[in-house]
Amino acid sequence: MRIDLSLRQLEAFAQVASSGSFRRAAAELGQAQPVVSRLIGQAEQTLGVRLFDRDTRRVEITAAGRELLPIARRILRDFDGALSELGDFMQGRSGHVTVAALPSTGAALVPQAMVALRRTHLAVEFSLIEATADALWVAVEEGRADLGLSVRPAPQQRLRYQPLLDDPMVLLCRADDPLAARASVPWSVFAQRPYIASALHTSIRPITDAVFMQRRITLRPVLDCPSVTACGALVAAGLGISALPRLTLGLMSMEGLAAVPLVRPQASRAIGIVTRIGRTLPPVAHAFMATLLAQHGSARA
Repeated sequence: MRIDLSLRQLEAFAQVASSGSFRRAAAELGQAQPVVSRLIGQAEQTLGVRLFDRDTRRVEITAAGRELLPIARRILRDFDGALSELGDFMQGRSGHVTVAALPSTGAALVPQAMVALRRTHLAVEFSLIEATADALWVAVEEGRADLGLSVRPAPQQRLRYQPLLDDPMVLLCRADDPLAARASVPWSVFAQRPYIASALHTSIRPITDAVFMQRRITLRPVLDCPSVTACGALVAAGLGISALPRLTLGLMSMEGLAAVPLVRPQASRAIGIVTRIGRTLPPVAHAFMATLLAQHGSARA
């Protein structure tokens, strides 16, 4: 059998039981005494029992009231706790955020932001999806990720892009290569040396192809490398040199390798925060985005 008591009725009942007085209970609740009396009367009518024996001099809780009191207090306590949890969620202090990231941004940017947010938002939980740019955009579009850290998506996609930082391109070579001692090298150097290219599906290849086209540099790569880690190993083995964004260097062991800034032209991979247009993000996702912007927003050229 369902007993339809309201929270206001339970609150009035618990307060009268605690204070032993309708007048004092009304004052504690900030209500007029007739309002409290009416709430108790409605509760008694619903239950079909008296909760208090009362006359002009005293108020005494009944056996039925004593049975109800711990239940009412537990319900009120649970309700207050639930509202407190909701308040934490609404203010971004708790909740779950799923981030989709390129391997390099997932390693270089996400951990710092997670640690920083956890210092002030102890109840936040995270999930991390590592993916190529295309797969990352799909995850955000389908709602499997709240946000992504990626290059700019195609204009036809229903995605919003907020610039975060510029990731400069560098030449990767062996540490004993004469190029490693230089302060910078021009892109034309790739026409003179065996070149290891990033695979077509990566976010790196469009950048290098665009520079080579702009500088009218015709290349035939030694091979197209499927991953940054493999690229580092191939360069270390002496198979050639490569061009990579600086953030990707954290994905490989740099022992025996060197990174030199690329110039003429200076090029970079623009990294931003990707969200789905029309989707309302949980407050904790906005807090995470604000943390990312505070940490890296000034890194844009």
